[in-house]
Amino acid sequence: MIRSMTGFGKAEKILTDKKIHIEVRSLNSKQFDLNLKIPPELRPIENQLRQQSSNIAIRGKTEVLIAIQGQAEKAVQKIDLSAAKAYSLQLKKLADELNVPLPDDIYSLLLKMPGIFSSDENELSEQLYTTIIETLAEALQNFDQYRIQEGSALKEDMVLHLEQITNSLAQIEPLEKTRKETVIQRISKGLQEVSGKDAVDPNRFEQEMIYYLERLDITEEKVRLSAHCRYFMETIGEEQAGRKLSFITQEMGREINTIGSKANDASIQRLVVKMKDELEKIKEQLFNIL
Repeated sequence: MIRSMTGFGKAEKILTDKKIHIEVRSLNSKQFDLNLKIPPELRPIENQLRQQSSNIAIRGKTEVLIAIQGQAEKAVQKIDLSAAKAYSLQLKKLADELNVPLPDDIYSLLLKMPGIFSSDENELSEQLYTTIIETLAEALQNFDQYRIQEGSALKEDMVLHLEQITNSLAQIEPLEKTRKETVIQRISKGLQEVSGKDAVDPNRFEQEMIYYLERLDITEEKVRLSAHCRYFMETIGEEQAGRKLSFITQEMGREINTIGSKANDASIQRLVVKMKDELEKIKEQLFNIL
């Protein structure tokens, strides 16, 4: 299935009073280049988000934007009773050893001790992480569907150009016989003008023409070009076929160029120029293919 490298997808979810907004977009690139924009609280799962994005994007210059809108209420702070009791015992022991009285407001002192409070922040973070991953999966799914739709349009366009190439190739066939006759007549006339009609040995002339026409023969090139066109159509339905299709078009270009160099005929040359033009249009579209 053909996919475009250009794509866009987004998804949103609500978590308590937070709104999670995720956008995924990509442009053409030979390699995979991911720009992940996330808020600081998602750093612990950054690698997981990168891997999740790369599994779908695969190739192209990709940007993933994750925004968390709104501020959730701070988690309820709880006094750690075990820590408070431990601090209290230590303070009393210290006061006894130093023979000094305990402060009147020992509770205020205890509340300033490190680690005296705990919260449900970790539990909220786990819920946030899970929701982020689920929302990103939805955005990536929408992004991939967009690329499939774009890829379908690109496929239709490339098939039309390929059909123009095969049509032009078919038009070359009836021109070949006329081309050979024209070449023989032109060379024969030139020799007669230079050496005279009686000076040309018909047998030798025929042998030389056979050798010369063999060098102008384009049968093999036409067969190979036709085979490349069929292979292109077979490959265009495969997953991630962009690079493979590029290699096929390179081979098509070689055969078309060879036909042009051997043609020695204005009508065939015009068809060759047309095939080159259609092939370039296919190559331009392949830059957009995954």
